[in-house]
Amino acid sequence: MEYQPPQFFNRGPSLLARLSFFAFISVVLMVTDAHFKYLGTVRQSLSVIIYPLQRIANSPVELFDRVSGFFVTQALLQSENLALKQQQLVNASQLQRLQSLQAENTQLRKLFNAQKPYGEKAVVADILYGSHDPFVRKVVVDKGSAHNILAGDAVLDDIGVIGQVTRAYPFSSEITLVTDKNQAVPVQILRTGQRVIVVGFGQEGLLDLPFMPANGDIQNGDILVTSGIDGTYPAGLPVATVTKIERNAAYSFAKITCTPSGGVDRHKQVLILAGSSIPATHIPPAPTSPAPKKDSSNEHKKRK
Repeated sequence: MEYQPPQFFNRGPSLLARLSFFAFISVVLMVTDAHFKYLGTVRQSLSVIIYPLQRIANSPVELFDRVSGFFVTQALLQSENLALKQQQLVNASQLQRLQSLQAENTQLRKLFNAQKPYGEKAVVADILYGSHDPFVRKVVVDKGSAHNILAGDAVLDDIGVIGQVTRAYPFSSEITLVTDKNQAVPVQILRTGQRVIVVGFGQEGLLDLPFMPANGDIQNGDILVTSGIDGTYPAGLPVATVTKIERNAAYSFAKITCTPSGGVDRHKQVLILAGSSIPATHIPPAPTSPAPKKDSSNEHKKRK
């Protein structure tokens, strides 16, 4: 008798029968779900059950996307941050330029208003550069004798006196500021009308009022204006304000320090009064009256 091993699996329906059965079941379920919506609850329940499995299956892909996105975002943020810093520098430079132009425009408007009383004599000039010597208070402007500017012309701003033209070249001029130690301006105390002279203090950019008696009538805050007697500066222009008075009984004169009214070191434009200096005029001698003629008829009668 031939021996046969036991069968582990019993043979069932054929493969075609199985395929037909499951296909029929699938069609029935689809038709039933399409018409009666019976499987919606089943699908929701199954989605809740398999959601953790979906998350676990997608976690490697999500982790890779997050890591790659992190490095991409970091690089993008660094490049954007660098671009923003560069743009900030450009904007800051443009803002400073705009503020400078606004200040210059404001100063030019003030100079234009200050120019009106003097008419065509007033010439607006730009400051090119200043003196490199710390003990000299001078600047050079871009207007010269070609613009009818001569040595001795007064230089102003919208507030008051700045200085005086000391050298005039064809296309530039040298201006000595009132704060220069070799510059003196005849002024008048506006409150009392007393005439005095202020001189430059030199390096500190202040003015000194020498030869004022210790008991003189002067106070802190007094305004000094040009007296007009020197033939250079028109009368009545603000020059300085008294800021410090030191009186000592041991000295005959008080030590008085003044602050310039004009912006001697704050502006890029100045106003030059072309031809403002008045040359000394020659006063001709008074004509002598001719001697009166003698009446010859009367003299003849007297002889008779």
